[in-house]
Amino acid sequence: MADNQKNSGSTTAVKNNNNDGTNQLTEDLGTVVHATDPAAYVRSLPAPIRRRLKALKRLQSDMSSVEAKFFEELHQLECKYETLYNPFYVKRFKIVSAEVEPDDNECQWPSEDEGDSLEDDFKKKASIDKSPDSECEEMEEEIDMKGIPEFWLRIFKNVEILADLIEENDEPILKHLVDIRVRLLNYGAPGFVLEFVFEPNEYFTNTLLTKEYTMNLGPDPEDVLSYEGPEIVKCKGCSIDWKDGRNVTVKRVQKTQRRKGQDTRRTVVKTVRTHSFFNFFSPPQVQEGEVLDDETEDILSADYEIGHFLRDRVVPKAVLYYTGEALDSDESEEYDEEGEEQESGCGGGDTEEGSEQEPSQ
Repeated sequence: MADNQKNSGSTTAVKNNNNDGTNQLTEDLGTVVHATDPAAYVRSLPAPIRRRLKALKRLQSDMSSVEAKFFEELHQLECKYETLYNPFYVKRFKIVSAEVEPDDNECQWPSEDEGDSLEDDFKKKASIDKSPDSECEEMEEEIDMKGIPEFWLRIFKNVEILADLIEENDEPILKHLVDIRVRLLNYGAPGFVLEFVFEPNEYFTNTLLTKEYTMNLGPDPEDVLSYEGPEIVKCKGCSIDWKDGRNVTVKRVQKTQRRKGQDTRRTVVKTVRTHSFFNFFSPPQVQEGEVLDDETEDILSADYEIGHFLRDRVVPKAVLYYTGEALDSDESEEYDEEGEEQESGCGGGDTEEGSEQEPSQ
């Protein structure tokens, strides 16, 4: 009898252990499912908790409305301060384009690897009679060089997101780019205009090319919870008045075709669009409510990113992109973002070392 009870107790203990193992397995599987599908986890929560989550979403929506008001007032503040920034941009343009030469006081700035000073250059020029003629001429050219030649082209080539737009045929034209300005729109729909100023050249008659961006400062009424601040919703370029045979956005392609019902062939010349930086001024035009295909959506997404980057970074800090100092800062920011992502996603597991991402500029 005692043996039977003992055996019965052992059997019960085994069953309980099996149940504990099954329950643990079920919990583990549930954790995996919830980890890969947060929505499934939320659906599995008790009704009172799901009800409170709705209240939190309502609070989040109300916070988005306040945030949108903040960005509206911020835009007004930016428009106010635009007039205070403009004199600095005008002075920068005049120095770059050699309209003015900065005096000694204006050139006082600590620098480590700058090389010979202007005073040293003049000392060299004073001794040019002791140097070979070719070296003398080169030295004189360097000292007599005006402004900062190809200032904006160098910036474009330094910045990856802009360098990717430039083709070989674009470079001779961009050498004539003498300024880029930002003009904020404070009437109608908020936004900004990028103004590209060109000196007279042999490629087109325009001296000003523009790109206008329209922004939405508030959340999408149909998706309030995804609001992350102002976003560009539309852009518009301008017409370029190309001189004969100078349009780098198109090329002529010859194709041989057989005539119908005949053995003879004919050569047909077609004009097709080709890659060029100047396609930037001819973005896809989208009607309101139009559903975009993937290619158009990708083009506009990249365009909006470039517009933001030019407005927020390149134009305000052009000299630092020319010298490369801003590029170091961008890479540092990207590194910090990657580090935060890896740290937050560790979970005790291994992380891949040496992986790289293109900067989100």
